[in-house]
Amino acid sequence: MTLHERVIRFADDGARGRAAAVVSRVFVGIGAVSRLLDGVAESGARRGVVIADGAVAATVAAEVESGLSARGLTTALIAVPAGETSKSAAEAVRLWEALAGLPADRATHVIAVGGGVVGDLAGFVAATFVRGLPVWQVPTTLVAQVDSAIGGKTGINLAAGKNLVGAFWQPVGVACDPAALATLPDREYRSGLAEVVKYGVILDSELFVWLEDSVDSILAREPAAITHLVGRCVDLKATVVEADEFERSGLRAILNYGHTIGHAIENLAGYGRLLHGEAVAMGMTAAARLALATGRLPVEIARRQAALLARFGLPLAPVGIAGLSVEGIVEALSRDKKSLHGRVRFILPTDLGRVGIVDDLDSGLVREVVADLLSGS
Repeated sequence: MTLHERVIRFADDGARGRAAAVVSRVFVGIGAVSRLLDGVAESGARRGVVIADGAVAATVAAEVESGLSARGLTTALIAVPAGETSKSAAEAVRLWEALAGLPADRATHVIAVGGGVVGDLAGFVAATFVRGLPVWQVPTTLVAQVDSAIGGKTGINLAAGKNLVGAFWQPVGVACDPAALATLPDREYRSGLAEVVKYGVILDSELFVWLEDSVDSILAREPAAITHLVGRCVDLKATVVEADEFERSGLRAILNYGHTIGHAIENLAGYGRLLHGEAVAMGMTAAARLALATGRLPVEIARRQAALLARFGLPLAPVGIAGLSVEGIVEALSRDKKSLHGRVRFILPTDLGRVGIVDDLDSGLVREVVADLLSGS
């Protein structure tokens, strides 16, 4: 199977103190991790600090550390407790102190091994320690391979909401290997498929149709199917973030489809109660209902989205989850970091492969759709 490589090129940005263009290389397929480790060694790094999710510290992360050592680097491995609660200021401080104790210097590279939590946390720590260490990503969950490891968004959560503190810090390289997903729990794997469906809805109708036709091979985790869907999602996200790295033009905002209400549900339910992709699936369902109610979306497209999410075993509504209320969700929406001048911005579909940014929705309609979602109707 051929290794797929996507080079993402970001322009100079002197306004943010970046005087030269940045390039990220994403490798997709069997052998991607080995290719990334070659890249670390070829970069001139002298030390590799592996920051890993505790669930993969003894497996994938240990193999990464061994591979770095075999290539002549001094190594260290720091495990992070599994779960969303690790995306915290307290955990960032612990990692900063650990790096200081090595001590890490500018010839030290950080290699994040794990899902979106570790990728976001380790990326943020790398972006801020000694004003920036190079970071490489080895995502071991599907949601990280197709989304969070690509594009340089890093951050930690606050009690008020997800990802409220962070930085844009592009990884030097990313390795998306189907083998890294082999032991991923079924629920985690299905959660990642919400982000895959998202790309089909917002950018690529052909991908959406392929997903409809390939449910069985995708759920069976066939390497060829995984490599195809991850490679396509990487290419789609790369095209968007190349054009709007810092979310200035509004183009990158379309990647938040399903995340506005989804993040509110995830936050209020309590981090760890819902997986990210599960919350996004609910948010996509709500967004499609808003688009239907405002005459933007044909009923058939909303039906097909719901059917595909259901075939992948994803929840469409937060039925039976305590701590959720219409008022709570609406209030959380007002704090969303994507809001502009106090107006909540929604990404709403208009057809397969097309969405629009809307910030003038009637608050009563939003409440009505949220209420229907919570009731499971």
